[in-house]
Amino acid sequence: MIQDISPYRYDNAYHPKRPKEEDFLLCYQGKQALLRKQGEEIRFPAFREAQAYWEGETEKLYEEAVYLFAIDGMHFYLHRGFDGHCLEKEGFAWENTWIFRSARPKYLRFAGITGWQLFQWYESRRFCGRCGRPMVQDEKERMMKCPSCGLMEFPKICPAVIIGVTCGDKILMSKYAGRDFTDYALLAGFCEVGEPIEETVRREVMEEVGLKVKNITYFKSQPWSFSDTLLMGFFCELDGEGEISIDQEELAMAEWFRREDMPVKEEDLSLTNAMMMAFKEGKVCLRRGR
Repeated sequence: MIQDISPYRYDNAYHPKRPKEEDFLLCYQGKQALLRKQGEEIRFPAFREAQAYWEGETEKLYEEAVYLFAIDGMHFYLHRGFDGHCLEKEGFAWENTWIFRSARPKYLRFAGITGWQLFQWYESRRFCGRCGRPMVQDEKERMMKCPSCGLMEFPKICPAVIIGVTCGDKILMSKYAGRDFTDYALLAGFCEVGEPIEETVRREVMEEVGLKVKNITYFKSQPWSFSDTLLMGFFCELDGEGEISIDQEELAMAEWFRREDMPVKEEDLSLTNAMMMAFKEGKVCLRRGR
């Protein structure tokens, strides 16, 4: 999965400090990221490269950077004031964040999409949601706070489920309605306020395909920065009849597949794919009596 970057190690501890020339800038505009691409290989600009084309005071380039995280001693900073067009002559360009689904090396695509999630959060927390005053960054932890009313805002993480509904040697696969992603997937949905995550599984299956399930079993989790989500994967068994009644606003189709007929190939990106491959290869074992 995208976060599995071993032997590299991701360190998300917040260490606000002045960048060094060899540290990396992560710059974004909407759904675009500044990077240099050669085939599937990508690279982000270092401060020394940006400094050569920075038109203001050199110190401001460093002062305006926001520390994000480290990967094996490489430090990454967010910079919202750097005009990346000045680096075009060095081969850098604005690319859609979709590139982080397949780019190499893997640790840099993980850095790129994780940085974009934090960029989105900082952009949406400029002003206090309670009193409207400008927010400021906390000096000790990753938090935005209002100096007027004291409101504290932490990074946005939305809990959601990926659901493998099974019936013997069959699994329910679906396609989303009205999405750019058109491959087969599993059922999915966000947790509601006050709702246990197991109940999210039951509710989403009923809402999307009209089925009851039992024997809900946790598989594994995944941070999914493309949608600010912490995904939790569950397998469960059909409870009763398997006649499907789809929610056409959510799904374009849903169909039962025997494991040997599943239209899926292994990749190293998503929890959904990991779950489908686990079922296809017979590695799923459900707990009984739940």
